[in-house]
Amino acid sequence: MDNLSLLSDFYALTMMQGHFYQKKQETAVFEIFFRQSSTFNYAIAAGLEEAIKFVQNIKFGPDEIKYLRNLKVFSEDFLDYLSSFKFKGNIRAVPEGTVIFPGEPIFVVEADIKEAMYIEAGVLNIINHQTLIATKASRICLTAGDKPVIEFGLRRAQGPDAGIYGTRSAIIGGCQGTSNVLAGQKWDIPVKGTHSHGWVLSFPSELEAFRAYAKAFPDSCLLLVDTYDTLKSGVPNAIKVFDELKRKGHKPLGIRLDSGDLAYLSVTARKMLDEAGHKDAKIFASGDLDENVILHLNAQGACIDMYGIGTKLITSQDNPSLGGVYKIVATKSDGKITPKMKLSDSFEKITFPGIKELYRIYNKSNGYAEADLIALQGEIIPKPLTIIHPIERWKTTTFEDYDLRSLLADVMIDGKVVYDFPKLQDIAKYCKQELNTFWPEYKRISNPHIYKVDLSDALYELKQELIQQIKSKKSY
Repeated sequence: MDNLSLLSDFYALTMMQGHFYQKKQETAVFEIFFRQSSTFNYAIAAGLEEAIKFVQNIKFGPDEIKYLRNLKVFSEDFLDYLSSFKFKGNIRAVPEGTVIFPGEPIFVVEADIKEAMYIEAGVLNIINHQTLIATKASRICLTAGDKPVIEFGLRRAQGPDAGIYGTRSAIIGGCQGTSNVLAGQKWDIPVKGTHSHGWVLSFPSELEAFRAYAKAFPDSCLLLVDTYDTLKSGVPNAIKVFDELKRKGHKPLGIRLDSGDLAYLSVTARKMLDEAGHKDAKIFASGDLDENVILHLNAQGACIDMYGIGTKLITSQDNPSLGGVYKIVATKSDGKITPKMKLSDSFEKITFPGIKELYRIYNKSNGYAEADLIALQGEIIPKPLTIIHPIERWKTTTFEDYDLRSLLADVMIDGKVVYDFPKLQDIAKYCKQELNTFWPEYKRISNPHIYKVDLSDALYELKQELIQQIKSKKSY
């Protein structure tokens, strides 16, 4: 991979030079959160490991300094500072695979303000993308139920990195394999695939193509049957080849449908295969699928055993951007913490001030997640606990007895990694366990029940206090 040290927006460098000349060692606290989406009710945190690698490896070498010098914007003493740059701050984050909700701090940076500002674009790029794809995969896999989903998106991804890390994210979200061989090697992911329409068209006839493929892969033969006519040609020819394989002592795997009315075709093909004595042959479906299409296929009784999802997964086609942002919430100087808050005419762009903790409240009797609480760091969380809607203050819920879990974990302290990054397969397992702690109403694709994410009283009061301070000073 290329040196990513300059993976930043230009204004990060201009602001850094501005702070460099302030000659004031100020610590800043920034956090990443994502805003409410019209499509996603929840998200699956992903990208932490790659984001930390990016932060660790920022180094302005001779090539980077030469490029910046040639821009004729930056002073030599600032460039000298950059030449010895190393991130020395602290990072807390929710583990990958954690279910997260809008407004929650999921990646918290506490560092010299120049360091904290510089990493913004890089970590947002990584976390926004991987969280987006993990979330889309989760929605697809939840809708598919116990039917495996294979990620097929490499050729439609926006570049190699999006393809490779999109695959990783899809596995976190619940996919059980990929067509992406490089990602398979990199993370020990099961690789899957059959043959293309080009294979069939390269032979004089469909039957000859099927026989050639069966000869090459007699014990894993899955045939693509829609090149010419699925029911009049493809399935009958597949049955002929499956009969021949069985007579030779082999067990065919099944067929793949890639176009047409998948509900009707799968039901009819299932009947044809069963009547021919191939009840154990699987039906694999692909072709511009996502959770919404699968929802309708399920409703129509489609006989599909496994899904291959490409374009709409790897690009998150119906929601192509997560909307994660990186905002300053506090500064520290001479031991004093000063909360910071962005005020905006757009309500959704008003930020929550202060250094915060994120808690999940669980029902003690059944283990289900009941609500999340964003609180100020150091707050004592009482029992019983009454949480109040962050806007509609008349809406309250009281928990008499509950289990409380802190979601933010230390990842870097003084620039050193203190977190053990799990293997990809363990992250995927953790994600599945996490999702199982939420009622189905919160996870449904259409009109989900809104999960409670509330502010502690102290955080709410701090927010109101800062609003009044900002308005009274007319600093805006």
